[in-house]
Amino acid sequence: MTTTVYVPGDSTALALGAERVAAAIAREAAALGAEVRIVRNGSRGMFWLDPLVEVATPAGRVGYGPVRAGDVAGLFAAGFLTGGRHALALGPVADIPYLANQERLTFARVGITDPIDLDDYLAHDGYRGLKRALEMDSAAIVREVTDSGLRGRGGAAFPTGIKWKTVLDTEAPQKYIVCNADEGDSGTFSDRMIMEDDPYVLIEGMTIAGLAVGATQGYIYLRVEYPHARRALNEAIARARQAGYLGADVLGSGRCFELEVRIGAGAYICGEETALLESLEGRRGQIRFKPPLPAIKGLFGQPTVINNVISLASVPIVLDRGAAFYRDFGQGRSRGTLPLQIAGNVKHGGLVEKAFGVSLNELLYDFGGGTASGLPIRAVQVGGPLGAYMPAAHFDTAVDYEAFAARGAMLGHGGIVVFDETVDMARMARYAMEFCALESCGKCTPCRIGSTRGVEVLDKVIEGEERERHLALLEDLCETMTHASLCALGGLTPLPVRSAVKHFPEDFGTTRSDLAANVA
Repeated sequence: MTTTVYVPGDSTALALGAERVAAAIAREAAALGAEVRIVRNGSRGMFWLDPLVEVATPAGRVGYGPVRAGDVAGLFAAGFLTGGRHALALGPVADIPYLANQERLTFARVGITDPIDLDDYLAHDGYRGLKRALEMDSAAIVREVTDSGLRGRGGAAFPTGIKWKTVLDTEAPQKYIVCNADEGDSGTFSDRMIMEDDPYVLIEGMTIAGLAVGATQGYIYLRVEYPHARRALNEAIARARQAGYLGADVLGSGRCFELEVRIGAGAYICGEETALLESLEGRRGQIRFKPPLPAIKGLFGQPTVINNVISLASVPIVLDRGAAFYRDFGQGRSRGTLPLQIAGNVKHGGLVEKAFGVSLNELLYDFGGGTASGLPIRAVQVGGPLGAYMPAAHFDTAVDYEAFAARGAMLGHGGIVVFDETVDMARMARYAMEFCALESCGKCTPCRIGSTRGVEVLDKVIEGEERERHLALLEDLCETMTHASLCALGGLTPLPVRSAVKHFPEDFGTTRSDLAANVA
């Protein structure tokens, strides 16, 4: 009897030795004459347990982790192929609280299936959304997405259905679907995990988008630092095309959709949609003036849907289960689920998909387990390098776009970076300005020059040189960058700076009463 053993092939697990573990399992099985089938699944998102080895048993999949190559002989001796006891045994994987307490919709297959096995995808409800979409006209597909309440998961949170309807209603000889897979925010990895661990769900979502707006060509603009995602996507695209899910006649419907991967330019600014289009067209990644919007005049001057990976990967479940099913998750104007990524100084870093409404406290302590150092959490930055620094007093904030905005913060792509009480928030504010200076495309003066001057001013504050005067100058500079920059890079860089000064004034050598005169 052949036993199926799952060893993740996700890049996080590979970095932690998963390749050596898989090889050790194969060698030990051969030496013992045990019949073992090794499946390279995706990561479950519990990174502190990776490489997490799972064994298929009559009672379900049983986990062991974190496994190192040197542990393999002992696992076999303990009878792990039949779910035997061992110091690394975790019991049924589905029952681990970290997983059991999530609502996995977009990530329903991640860690469960073989990422590039199309039959495995189909066996786990894959392509059901596309098949339903093929029975609908374009306007009905757009209406379904609109009614679901799905908003862009890349940071701006713009309603996906409205963007799609704009493209649908714009007459043009050619339309495009562009997936922004240039995931560059600190502490984010959900896009990477989808592309490496369930690439077909992204392909399916993009195909549905093409049907919805009348686009026949799609491009995945992939971050250059993601070689494993590139291989998985290209293999999955080839298999999907061979099986008729892509091409000139999608599933015999007479409707066309082609898809290819394009590699990014290695610049943070290319995550901004218009700079991405410039790069995709072969030019330097610089911001375009708006209007016209990309939905009206985008790639090669044609109407273009631009969504990020999670937005597009959420579409298949909306079409499969219906708008009402998806909308029933979440709260207020924030509907559905969001894959949250917990990183930094945290005990249990990883991915958590929850319905909107969960609090930061729950994520940081119930899932994250507090800091890895054991010291109190002093601050978290949510939303990437342009996100606000939030103090412990704000950890009751619900994961909700409007709730974050009310606190002067942004949810962004759902990345959460944790800092303990040893962090110097003045230096973190300086880092935000330095990041902007390094990554600016250079097109507008407030971003290009303002960030450089911001670093200089913060250096004077840190050195104690006329602190109050320089803090006032810093606030004036932040105001200019916020309102005069061409795009979000310059416009949002003041957010982490201002939040650090506001919530942690002691790190800037001032007090809250002094601060009132300087910071709005």
